[in-house]
Amino acid sequence: MNQNPLILVTNDDGMYAGGMNALISVARKFGDVVAISSHEPMSGMSHAITIKVPLRVKLISKEPGLTRYVCNGTPVDGVKLVFNSLSERKPDLLLSGINHGSNSSSSVLYSGTMAAAMEGAVNHIPSIGFSLLSFDPDADFTASAIYVEEVSRHVLEKGLPDGICLNVNIPAIPSEQIKGIKICSQANGYWKEEFEKRTDPNGTEYYWLTGFFHNREPENGGTGTDEWALKNGFVSLVPINTDLTAYGALERMKSLESAQTGKHE
Repeated sequence: MNQNPLILVTNDDGMYAGGMNALISVARKFGDVVAISSHEPMSGMSHAITIKVPLRVKLISKEPGLTRYVCNGTPVDGVKLVFNSLSERKPDLLLSGINHGSNSSSSVLYSGTMAAAMEGAVNHIPSIGFSLLSFDPDADFTASAIYVEEVSRHVLEKGLPDGICLNVNIPAIPSEQIKGIKICSQANGYWKEEFEKRTDPNGTEYYWLTGFFHNREPENGGTGTDEWALKNGFVSLVPINTDLTAYGALERMKSLESAQTGKHE
């Protein structure tokens, strides 16, 4: 008996975020959907997992082709729960997002959305993270849905190399203004944090994280990076490798290996 593909949908903005609902709507075109998210937004949680308190899961709705859960854990916790306890079969595709806000460049390091996709890749499941460059809770996901469907269909049909997931960012402009998809590298940039010192009504000092993104690419360069693509009206697609080894530095570090070995001879 042939089964519909099983699509796991998750995010880091909460089950009722507009991006989550938009992603579920697209995923249902491809097969049966199991969706899981946290009770509250988990932006910036990266690949965190819960180890100090019990994980609790609640089934919030079940209908033909769609099951929804919420849990008290992180995005990665939710993915692990589906893989190990909540689904009787392995998902054919994992879709994470649609995140409210960019996950381009070094933002991928902090993103709960992309960590969920990477957890899928670690478990040999084709996985994609989607983000829209808008923090508006009422953002228009019309253009996003078009590209979510296109990329998801391609991955479902063609698959992905083992250990690879996709980081897809979509500019917050009307669909007719988007020039298409660019396969990109991750821009060399970082977040310059600034902590604003404040005082609460009780007179106790606290700090509020602020800051700005600094793009280290040449001012007129960076062609081929995700930041360049997004600023020029393209959807950026960056293949992400779960293997963090800096292979280019291995040979350079050999001298350290020899020095340490020599000490103990």
